[in-house]
Amino acid sequence: MHEQLKLDNQLCFRFYTVSRLITQAYYPLLKGLDLTYPQYLVMMVLWEQDRQPVNDIAKRLMLNTNTITPLLKRLETEGFVLREKGKKDARQVIVSLTKKGKQMEQKAACVPTEMAKTFTCNDLLCTPEEVKDIAGLLDTMIAALRNQEEATE
Repeated sequence: MHEQLKLDNQLCFRFYTVSRLITQAYYPLLKGLDLTYPQYLVMMVLWEQDRQPVNDIAKRLMLNTNTITPLLKRLETEGFVLREKGKKDARQVIVSLTKKGKQMEQKAACVPTEMAKTFTCNDLLCTPEEVKDIAGLLDTMIAALRNQEEATE
């Protein structure tokens, strides 16, 4: 067997596993909010700035619009957001928080703190500085991979 093909030698497998386990850790916190993790991400974008075009939300989440459209439809069905055609351009869809969606922000405010407890209780991250270091490294990797992606398009 080629050494480079061993699972233990794959950095990407570690990222995949961490991502999956973090999403799994969010599950009990988001279940009480009736949100999936991807829906939670969309809601966070809208809590930062309400009334955004679908394209802007997709760009902020680094996803394609066809990926977030089903999420938005489910959020609208649940009464958290409203989708409307743009006034200047009917092809554009603007997403806004409903009253229920705005109220959800208060309920969700504890989620990051609870997740931080999950990490510290499990001795995963000890200090805020370590979290900043990891976030900075990941941001650098994301930027490099996005640049590579854009160069190949």
